[in-house]
Amino acid sequence: MAETKTVSRPVEQNQETEAVDRAKDFWSRYNRPITIAALAIILVGGGYLAYKNFVQKPNEQKAAEAIFKAEEYYRLDSFRLALNGDGVNQGFVKLADKYSGTKAGNLAKFYAGASYLQVGDAANAVKFLNDFSSDAKQIQARAYKLLGDAYAEQGKNNDALSNYKKAAHHFEKDEANSSDYLFMAAYFAARVVNDQKQAVELFKELKQKFPRTEKGFEADKFLAQLGEYK
Repeated sequence: MAETKTVSRPVEQNQETEAVDRAKDFWSRYNRPITIAALAIILVGGGYLAYKNFVQKPNEQKAAEAIFKAEEYYRLDSFRLALNGDGVNQGFVKLADKYSGTKAGNLAKFYAGASYLQVGDAANAVKFLNDFSSDAKQIQARAYKLLGDAYAEQGKNNDALSNYKKAAHHFEKDEANSSDYLFMAAYFAARVVNDQKQAVELFKELKQKFPRTEKGFEADKFLAQLGEYK
């Protein structure tokens, strides 16, 4: 029987040649945009790392050092010095602006709002506290409570009540503070907003969620005053 010869090799070589030609043609057409895109990715990544290491980190360090003296004044109840500085060290107002975008600069907004509340400037307290936000739930809950106080000072009672409730619900694992905030919301609803139905609901929520806290124990007394008995 005669041996069958294969003829597939020339065909394969033609296919390989065509593939190479197509690749060369593709590269000749698109090598410039591909190179530019690759360089852009490298530059963006490198630029981010450079910004993080040579701009962001030094700024964070400077901000943390700069805020130290203002925090000290705050702890000493020297709220005007904490806000405006002492002529040598800057206060929270300037620090919040100068180091905007840093963690310390953000914290300066919280301190500025709290300090303005202490010196009787509720409008600026609202301004700075509304501009503050934190992943630290206990601090954010405190900020909501202070916002409630500031709105109450302005007579904006619905905004005050809303923020007291936000404070109460933001970090319920902190039972001591959350129960205080919820009690404040319930009391404010009853005595200031004069919304007895909502006050009853909030006092019942306080009793249910935080029965072993000081404010939880007091809930029954206030419910009785509102006509709700065991």
